[in-house]
Amino acid sequence: MTLLLNRSDVISVLTMQDCMAIVEKAFSELSEGTAVLPLRTAISPPGGISLYMPAYLKEMKALAVKVVTIYKENPAKYQFPVVMGKVLLQDPDSGDVICIMDGGYLTAVRTGAASGVATRYLARKDEGQLLAVFGTGVQAKMQLLAVAEARKLSGALVFDLSAASAQKFAEELGPKVNFPIRIAGEPAQLLEADIICTATSSPTPLFDGNRVKPGTHINGIGSHTPGTRELDTAIILRSKFIGDSREACFGEAGDILIPIREGAITESHYYADLGEIITGKKAGREYADEITLFKSNGLAIQDAATAKLVYEKAVQAGVGTRVDI
Repeated sequence: MTLLLNRSDVISVLTMQDCMAIVEKAFSELSEGTAVLPLRTAISPPGGISLYMPAYLKEMKALAVKVVTIYKENPAKYQFPVVMGKVLLQDPDSGDVICIMDGGYLTAVRTGAASGVATRYLARKDEGQLLAVFGTGVQAKMQLLAVAEARKLSGALVFDLSAASAQKFAEELGPKVNFPIRIAGEPAQLLEADIICTATSSPTPLFDGNRVKPGTHINGIGSHTPGTRELDTAIILRSKFIGDSREACFGEAGDILIPIREGAITESHYYADLGEIITGKKAGREYADEITLFKSNGLAIQDAATAKLVYEKAVQAGVGTRVDI
C-alpha cells in the first residue's frame, strides 16, 4: 500500500527544527561520500519544463525523486500554480514506492533549513543579532523561520518592491517569532543587519556589496541560473564563499559564475561545500569580522532526507491516505 500525503498532511507533520536536523545529516552524508546525487534532468514539453531530481542517502536509507514542473500558462489555462512539485519516496530494499507526497511546502521548508544550518555554522554566535530578509514570498518566510531557529535574534528587517506584500509578511510572521519585524523603505537599510537572506526573483544584484558591514553572514537563495545573480561582485570578493555543492554552484550559480567571467575571481575563490564545514574538514567562521556567504542552489539530497522524515512522522501520526496502486 502506498501512502498519499497532500499539502495539508505535509504541513501537519513537518517542523523547521526537525527539518534542519535531517538536512544537516544529509549534507554530512554528501561530504562523507555516502550520498548518491545524480545530475538534475530537464525535459521541455511544449507548455513548460519538467525537472527530475533523484537522490539516495545510504546511511539514512532515503531514496526519492522529486518531480518539479514550471508551466507559466497554468494559472490562466488550468487554474494551477506555475510551479508544482511531487516527491516519490521508495523503500531502498525493495524499490517499491511507499509514499507520494506534495513537494511544494516540503521544498520551501528544506530550502529554509539549509540556510538555518549554514547560519548555525557560519554566523557569529553572539545573541541579539539583527536579521534582514530581501523578498516576502514563501522562500523568504522560511528563511526567517530557519534563521530564528539557528540564532537568538533581536529583530528582523524585511524589504519587498511591494509595500503591501512586506506588510502582509510582517503580519503573518510576527506572531510566529519572539522578536519584532520591521519593514524597510529601501534596500540599503537592510545592510545594518548581522545576517542577510536574499530570497527574490531579481536577476540583478540587490545591494552594494561594498556597504556590507564586517562580520555579516549572508544566505543567498534566489538566483539559480548562470546569467542571474542577487549578489554583486564586490560582496563575493569580500566573502568566504561556501556552497551547498561545488558542482551545483559552478553549473548554475550566476553569483559566482559572473565574477569569474569578469575576471574578478578564479574558481579557487570557492572555499568549501557546506558538508565540509559540518564534518569539520574545513573551518567555518574563523574570526568575528569575517564575512561569510552561503550559496544555496537546492539539492535532491535535501528532498530525499525531508521526504523520509515526513513519511515516518506521517505514519506515526496516522496522517494521509493509503491506496493500492
